[in-house]
Amino acid sequence: MSSYNDRYGRDVLTNSPHPKRPVSTQEAAVPGLVVEDVQTGYVGAVVEVDKHGVILEDRHGKRRAFPLGPGFWIDGKPVELVRPTAPAKSGRMVSASGSVAVLDHKARTARASRIYVEGKHDAELVEKVWGHDLRVEGVVVEELGGADDLAAVVAEFQPGPGRRLGVMLDHLVAGSKETRLADTVRGGPHADAVLIVGHPYIDVWQAVRPAVLGLKAWPDVPKGEPWKEGVLRRLGWRGETWEAWAHILGKVTTYTDLEPSFLGRVEELIDFVTDPGPA
Repeated sequence: MSSYNDRYGRDVLTNSPHPKRPVSTQEAAVPGLVVEDVQTGYVGAVVEVDKHGVILEDRHGKRRAFPLGPGFWIDGKPVELVRPTAPAKSGRMVSASGSVAVLDHKARTARASRIYVEGKHDAELVEKVWGHDLRVEGVVVEELGGADDLAAVVAEFQPGPGRRLGVMLDHLVAGSKETRLADTVRGGPHADAVLIVGHPYIDVWQAVRPAVLGLKAWPDVPKGEPWKEGVLRRLGWRGETWEAWAHILGKVTTYTDLEPSFLGRVEELIDFVTDPGPA
């Protein structure tokens, strides 16, 4: 594992879980740049900047002002936001999902349609890559506690014309519990307004290409052993599980860092909930 090299280089998971604190680097606050305010945890894209501060817009279309300077994170690394010294480059900018970025767009009222994904980590990964697209389209992504909650969520949401519901489940493979629960909803009264898709992975961590972490493949964990804990034990990680996920998420910068089987399902859901349906 330690001898495997690719364009991503070596990864912290293969070394000490407590590296030296990195030094902040300066980053121009250009429109569309997504940052996190360390103190509040607020995540948003730059929509406006002047000599005094920067205005960020989150995925719900809400805006907040912050002073320029240190105290921000980009992809898990500390940065100091500074005023751009030159106009932004002309031409098309591409978002993390590979779509053409829409700059200076006005906040759109959230659609009645929604996307649910199974678990906090799934939601964070979708936001990291598709956050810009979702804000432009006015699509809200919510967390589904687990597949067992699926029927109750659908019943409460009351999908119908103009109110579509997209759901992505983990481990949606033949014979799994998730597949049985999904089939029950698919045969229900709201079938035309509900789309349930899934990826084959036991956990959404596997949707991140192992090469991003300097691995040839995710470690094999025997059935019956908790997957996350088993993976981290085999990688020699001595920190907390949430720290490992924060590190993995920080390594993801664009759609190319994710497996195609996950990418396709997210794109399918976005297309479904933004489709107005029959006229």
